[in-house]
Amino acid sequence: MTRYRFLLTPTWLGWLAICTLFAVACVFLGQWQIDRREASLEEINRIVSNYDADPVPYSNARELFDAAEADDEWTVVELTGEYLEDDSRLVRNRAHRGSVGYESLVPFSVAGTDDVVIIDRGWLPTDSSDGSRPEYSPAPPEGEVDLVARIRPAEPAINRGAPEGQLASIDLQEYQDELGYSLLTGGYGLMAEESPAPETAPRQLTRPSMEEGPHLSYSMQWLTFGLLGFIGWGYAARIHARNRDFDEAEAAASGATPHAVSEDGGPVHAASAVPAQDRVREANRRRRMTSGRLSDEDLEDAWVDQRLGR
Repeated sequence: MTRYRFLLTPTWLGWLAICTLFAVACVFLGQWQIDRREASLEEINRIVSNYDADPVPYSNARELFDAAEADDEWTVVELTGEYLEDDSRLVRNRAHRGSVGYESLVPFSVAGTDDVVIIDRGWLPTDSSDGSRPEYSPAPPEGEVDLVARIRPAEPAINRGAPEGQLASIDLQEYQDELGYSLLTGGYGLMAEESPAPETAPRQLTRPSMEEGPHLSYSMQWLTFGLLGFIGWGYAARIHARNRDFDEAEAAASGATPHAVSEDGGPVHAASAVPAQDRVREANRRRRMTSGRLSDEDLEDAWVDQRLGR
């Protein structure tokens, strides 16, 4: 193993340390992708469990509007009550099928209770001539309405303002402050059905995606990148050792006595895994190329290398 003693020098140990740090970073990035995949799978499981389930009466689901948890998302709830149209708001910059528009929020007074919950009636496209307002804004049904909605957790506040009558996000606490009366601020309902149905209604938001994404393949790629760092370090060491062997063979073929010193300060040993005959042949070829006196064999080898694209 004396052929590879140079690997113990500070230079090569430094490169090994860099490869190790790179591999550790790749492991953390790979784990980050695994965590993202697990979060996607949890969301898919919630959709499968809740999205198409039978509706739950409001009396059994009131706490979901008061303090919705992640596992409660997409729970289907039945409500009866009346829309408070005068206090409706538009939520700006909401994406839907590749377009940006608004979502229509309307307070809903639940019959038989003092509760007011927020219902997201759906998405509205922007006006083609003025993106600061929706193209149309249909009114909700008047009088008593039977409603089926899916629970969504309230959104956090964002550091962005909005024009009068609009919200930057579905931050129910901010909405309550604007209205001046109490709301259930833990979650809101995404409208699925309402009866009586109006002639014109906002567009219903699309069913959430069931795709887990490429996180698993990305995590494998990061782990592979970390391994490639060590492979590259080992390949560079092998090439370095091979080039030193050729230098020794060239010195021997020219009749000089090699007095080379290895990178660790010790003598260079001639022992090598490369056959002596091959080392001498390569050394002679290098010397002829340097002097410009190429043999027919050298020219033939060059022609073959060119044809093979080496």
